[in-house]
Amino acid sequence: MKYYFLGLAANYSREERLAHTFTRGRKEDLRDLENFLTRKYGGKRTILTKNGRSALTLALRANFNEGDGIIVNGFTCYAVYEAIKEAGLVPIFADIDLRDLNFSVKELEEVKTANPKGIIVQNTLGNPVDIVAIEQFAKDNNLVIIEDLAHSAGIKYPDGRETGTVGVATVLSFGKDKAIDTISGGAVILRAPHDNPIRAPKKAPKVSDYLRSRLYPTFGVIARVLTRVHLGGIFMRVLVKIHWVEKSADNRLDLTRRLCRFEAARALLQVKSLTYGGERPLREFCFVKNRREVLSKLKAAGYYFDGFWYEKPVSPERYYRRIDFPEEKCKNAVYAAKHIVNLPTYYRKKELEPARKIIAEYLEEKK
Repeated sequence: MKYYFLGLAANYSREERLAHTFTRGRKEDLRDLENFLTRKYGGKRTILTKNGRSALTLALRANFNEGDGIIVNGFTCYAVYEAIKEAGLVPIFADIDLRDLNFSVKELEEVKTANPKGIIVQNTLGNPVDIVAIEQFAKDNNLVIIEDLAHSAGIKYPDGRETGTVGVATVLSFGKDKAIDTISGGAVILRAPHDNPIRAPKKAPKVSDYLRSRLYPTFGVIARVLTRVHLGGIFMRVLVKIHWVEKSADNRLDLTRRLCRFEAARALLQVKSLTYGGERPLREFCFVKNRREVLSKLKAAGYYFDGFWYEKPVSPERYYRRIDFPEEKCKNAVYAAKHIVNLPTYYRKKELEPARKIIAEYLEEKK
């Protein structure tokens, strides 16, 4: 059996896959999701968007002015950087602590001379930050906190508060392999008064985006079946080439289009069923020596875990050249990008045992 790292929705059970494919979306599903998220996160307004980066852009535009500096995790994805730039703001990359891939107050102190106005907290891979310390730092320095829950919906901070209930805005992504996975979509919950007016997207999704979202779990099943004759990878590459499958990083930012109705219905079910405690991160991670060799051995054993936050601190590598990233100031982020291997937590423990044995031979201690 081959284990393609295609995201949670590509690993749906038969019942989940049928529900995703045939759920009938209604206008009421959009309204119900908006109302539920507003109540859940103590917000004043919820806006549903095409994807997470569009939601983050709206959160930033609502709370900051053009040219403001925003502190962001030095180990992140291009979507976060793109949202900051689209909002007319300046990203300030803070280095990370290798124990949890998040910045701490120590790293924040090192970048506060850049005169930031806000902080994006992302709780990397579902590992929660020390929110009490960061909240105090923000208060002491008159900074605004935005919470990005793409990785961390459904977990709690060490002080017991739920993620998404601290900042002035809460951002959700429903994209592939996120904490809530309906293939695409996003939401922003505005939790505090804001000076800048924000317009909610009104256009329905493009037909091509709608069909990609509907069919993705089915494509995942077909890919896994075809791996038995060594054609699964070729199948997925062809789908990407003809744009029937879209890589998450390539999902274009669009402030004019909203979430699909059927995805709103599916997202509402997932949000309502979130479990708390933080004991199950989005992915488990470790650092290894000779990662290229490790990934090669994993692939030979049927585990395709490359392609997820590897090679560069701001992933994916093909967009990295667009970013003026301060590698000398974010050395831990650079190290993590070269040595990290992460495993999905939605597989059964037994399925991942051979992969863990391969990784164990190359483990490096966390610094």
